[in-house]
Amino acid sequence: MLHDEVIPILDFGSQYAQLIARRVREKGVYSELVRPDISLDELRKLNPKGLILSGGPSSVYEADAPKCDLRIFDLGVPILGICYGMQLGAHILGGQVKPAKAREYGRAKLTVAGDDALVRGLPADTTVWMSHGDQIHELPAEFVPLATTPTCPYAAMKHRDRTFYGVQFHPEVTHTPRGEQIFQNFLYDICHCRGDWTMGNFIEQTIRHVREQVGMGKVICGLSGGVDSSVVAALLHKAIGDQLVCIFVDNGLLRKNERQLVESTFRDHFKIDLRVHDATEHFLDALKDVTDPQQKRKIIGRKFIEAFKREAAGIDDAQFLAQGTLYPDVIESGHGYAGTAANIKLHHNVGGLPAELGFELVEPLRELFKDEVRRVGEMLGLPENLVWRHPFPGPGLAVRIIGQITPERLRILRDADEIVLEELVANNLYRKTAQVFAVLLPIGTVGVMGDARSYDSVVAIRAVESQDFMTADWARIPFDVLATMSNRIINEVRGVNRVVYDISSKPPATIEWE
Repeated sequence: MLHDEVIPILDFGSQYAQLIARRVREKGVYSELVRPDISLDELRKLNPKGLILSGGPSSVYEADAPKCDLRIFDLGVPILGICYGMQLGAHILGGQVKPAKAREYGRAKLTVAGDDALVRGLPADTTVWMSHGDQIHELPAEFVPLATTPTCPYAAMKHRDRTFYGVQFHPEVTHTPRGEQIFQNFLYDICHCRGDWTMGNFIEQTIRHVREQVGMGKVICGLSGGVDSSVVAALLHKAIGDQLVCIFVDNGLLRKNERQLVESTFRDHFKIDLRVHDATEHFLDALKDVTDPQQKRKIIGRKFIEAFKREAAGIDDAQFLAQGTLYPDVIESGHGYAGTAANIKLHHNVGGLPAELGFELVEPLRELFKDEVRRVGEMLGLPENLVWRHPFPGPGLAVRIIGQITPERLRILRDADEIVLEELVANNLYRKTAQVFAVLLPIGTVGVMGDARSYDSVVAIRAVESQDFMTADWARIPFDVLATMSNRIINEVRGVNRVVYDISSKPPATIEWE
């Protein structure tokens, strides 16, 4: 979709590039990541209100360092360079960038030197987050320093004649507590944005766009019960009503009562045409004796497509397939920033289906981050326990049962997982954690239950805190809550005599065990 106000972010490889986009959007202005070598014509088509040059791991003076079109400084729109972006702008406009005497990484004290629009509202001394090995050594006469740190004389600056601003620190990270003020100043006082990027406006625009794309055609939406597909279904139903048909494939690998939740939400509450396809036997037969995680994923992906095709064959005149592709999927898919996001998330967002069935894709959420999707879900009236539910893997419990998948092992894990989540909610910890679940291990251990020895299964509890799921830290759930979870699982779930807690961070571990 075209937007009236856009702030393109030229991504020079920063690990924080997505964070920059999120911070701009939080201020009510639409932003998107673009290639650093984007052409001037492509930029003009976006009709930008301003540009942001991201950080990056390179040094601007290296021969193979990523560059941008030098003419962007003649576009006539304000530009904010962050870290590498600041150094690149200064380098292009006559400054000298060299390795710093001491690499600056971590918190630093910033001293603001003046009342310029970019730093207005900041205290004279504040804390910022630094991460750089190079810095500007000589500032040409055309530049004005705006802030310093004890080891960085040009921690913020601006060009006297061009609307180019630079900061050596990272205002987008939470470790820079007043960083949001920098974005506020740049977007509103310098770029003069109106700030009309709201989820209410997004819903209105998307409804118009979907109606134009679909016309009177029928759309099939694959519901997984997760946040993304649920919001897609609710949004499309609002846009096209009875033209939407949802398919829910019960693969036998779902959480306890998952199917009932989906049916009551979408069939009973939203009155959506929901087709439920019970393929439990097909999946469990195909997974019998399979223990390799990648093999499990491939089998589940293949069986999902088969089941989906069987159900879709009974829907006459279906021309479109709705998919819950999000903006991070588009970025990370390998299709490039301007590419299409088809075939992402196989067996979760039914990515392998469009080519096989000849459907045209409908991806109403492809511009949104996860937090924005949740806000859309709330505005559409989805229940809170669905909008804010923790992520669930596409292959379901198959990748939380280490080793063989059997009906008995599925029962054990479902019952244990339900207890974990019940106690999490009861202790008001669900919204304070990013993802919490139980894992069934492929070992038995000796225990004493009653007066007899037992040799039963081990359940691991995995709980993490994360902002973006690219990194995660194990959650410090209070010991008394863990004790209750453990006691209940051992006492109430037949076949378990030991519970352990996973205290690994990502990296090096992953969030899921398989």
